[in-house]
Amino acid sequence: MQLHQVQPKTPNRKPKTVGRGGKRGTTSGRGTKGQRARSGHRIRPEFRDILKKLPKRRGHGISLFNTNYKPTVAIVNLDQIEKSFAVNEVVSPVSLEAKGLISAANLLLGRVKILGRGEVSKALIVRDCFVSASVAKSITAAGGKVEVKAVAGKARITKTPNKTGKTK
Repeated sequence: MQLHQVQPKTPNRKPKTVGRGGKRGTTSGRGTKGQRARSGHRIRPEFRDILKKLPKRRGHGISLFNTNYKPTVAIVNLDQIEKSFAVNEVVSPVSLEAKGLISAANLLLGRVKILGRGEVSKALIVRDCFVSASVAKSITAAGGKVEVKAVAGKARITKTPNKTGKTK
């Protein structure tokens, strides 16, 4: 057998000729009219239409793609503290992180606020945390101490009137 005598098992099929009339009629397998029927058609991706509808102005709304959002204050409630701490134990951001009530990232922020959901029956010592006024009352009523620089709700910024008598 010679090389020119070798035959393939299946005969070669010619690809369909598109866009030249022929057996497929006038539309040549492209349907009728419209962008898809034209040569060199390219449909714009759907995502681009969504992207174009988003506002361009700086600071408009909330960014859909911002994953770096971090709260500025870690919040802990009294009922969580009641379960986790013993009598005369110190409640501070470091001890809250050790008990698993706040994350290590919140500890780096350094701002923890204790809110008044729940009751306290133990004497606790609260240090370096922001405290709501109701929490300060309930902790001192239970025999504990609140040792913080400012109790939230107590310190208010007073507006000074200008020369015309109106506040700024």
